Amino acid sequence: GIMRAYIQHGMKTQPQPVKLFTTGPIFRYERVQAGRYRQHTQFDIECIGEIDPAVDLEVMSVAWQLFSGLGFQGLAFQINSTGCPKCRPGYIQVLVDYYRRHESEVCADCRRRLERNPLRLLDCKVDSCQPIIEAAPHIQDYLCDECREHFATLRHYLDNLGRPYVVNHRLVRGLDYYTKTVFEVWAEGIGAQNAVCGGGRYDGLAEQLGGEYTPGIGFGSGMERIVLLMKAQGIQVPGLPRPQVMLAYLGAPAKVEALRLLTALRERGIRAAIGFGDRSLRAQLRGANRAGASYAIVIGEEELEKKQVVVQDMREGGERELVPLDQVVNLLQQRTASTNS
Repeated sequence: GIMRAYIQHGMKTQPQPVKLFTTGPIFRYERVQAGRYRQHTQFDIECIGEIDPAVDLEVMSVAWQLFSGLGFQGLAFQINSTGCPKCRPGYIQVLVDYYRRHESEVCADCRRRLERNPLRLLDCKVDSCQPIIEAAPHIQDYLCDECREHFATLRHYLDNLGRPYVVNHRLVRGLDYYTKTVFEVWAEGIGAQNAVCGGGRYDGLAEQLGGEYTPGIGFGSGMERIVLLMKAQGIQVPGLPRPQVMLAYLGAPAKVEALRLLTALRERGIRAAIGFGDRSLRAQLRGANRAGASYAIVIGEEELEKKQVVVQDMREGGERELVPLDQVVNLLQQRTASTNS
């Protein structure tokens, strides 16, 4: 869908490459498995319009930084090249010839794949097929010069960054428009299904959709699967950031001014909150303490008359001070910035 949108909306006229993302529901036709639901929510990161291997690295780095930032341990890339329309047909013929000699030894699904989609033979999970897969010819030995150079350059970039990777000869894509780089990010300790995302180049897709040759690369990952894998690795979801400032008021006019200050604080990037329901001042301050706020602003009728507010430092040993109403936002911006609270 995203390549169709690229073509339909003339994104080729924009500075290339075009970087896009999508998120939404996905429906799976294949057999449902643990962590692989019939319907799931997927996000995709795409970079379209450039064949440079540095673009492959950038997209892969987005995935790495995302999952590293979430707290996944033992991350490593699994990478391979699926070749291109020039060199892949020759490899597929070699693979088919090899499997013909072992046709009686493989599962029924592999016999069907042999006729319909030979590359997917390398993706079989049936135990009895594993020795056949291990001894199968590697596509690396059949790449054309262009694909071989592209893959070698990508590996050089990964080596230079110190990113761990494994050349996985079994990592393939069964659709013809996939070319060159394919990759997954794996995390340790999450069982047999240890990929947290998968992606690759689809340089032939635009032409299949009726457009001009347009290289592209991207990856996708399921939200539900990420949640399951975070649980499997014992990753705790960080809590919501606590408010830096809570506003407490006494009386309707003070509430109006508190709401104005609330907006002004938020516009300065300060995490501010206010108590609702016209509770007592004591109850509002207890709420500020429970919320973990660093400061409380107290506004009552007397403060309004004097055009000032009480600023209470809610941390242990904190002081109370009177601050002019027109200076309190600047003051709290300085204090919250200096304490990074």
